[in-house]
Amino acid sequence: MSNVLTPVHTVLLCLFALVGYTQDPTQVRTKESLQDLYSTYLTEEGYKPEIDEDGDVRFKREGKTYFINVDAGDTASFRLVLANIWPIESEEERAEVRLAMDHCNALAKVAKAYMVRDNVWVAIETFIARPEDFKVIFERSLSAMDHGVGLFARRMRTERSAPDPQIQEAPPPGVR
Repeated sequence: MSNVLTPVHTVLLCLFALVGYTQDPTQVRTKESLQDLYSTYLTEEGYKPEIDEDGDVRFKREGKTYFINVDAGDTASFRLVLANIWPIESEEERAEVRLAMDHCNALAKVAKAYMVRDNVWVAIETFIARPEDFKVIFERSLSAMDHGVGLFARRMRTERSAPDPQIQEAPPPGVR
């Protein structure tokens, strides 16, 4: 038998290495280890993270409070949330909010706007191969969230400044 690997052996070795890389049993994450992973990164980036009452990692950016959802049961997911971006103060406004959320969700990549009780939240939700991989997408996630929030807010301001559809405006002179 030769010491040279056949193409089949090479492919099998690569597959075993890949499985070992993606399913390393020593990399089992606890809630605390995820909190530490996120907190360490945020601190290195100049944020001041803290663990909230739910065990999520909360931080401030440009006057807004964000949190990274910590879920040791699903380490392949990453969820960054900006809560309470818009209070819903009436049922009429709730209808406007639904239209603005639909607008945001249709146009923004990755960002998702939704209602939690009487407030609007925006989240970035995605899958990652390993928990550490969030670092690669973190800044882009913040940018995508800013874009989603902007789409929602602009749509709400447009809805509020639009004329009431119940009011018939008189046509300009000479137009029938």
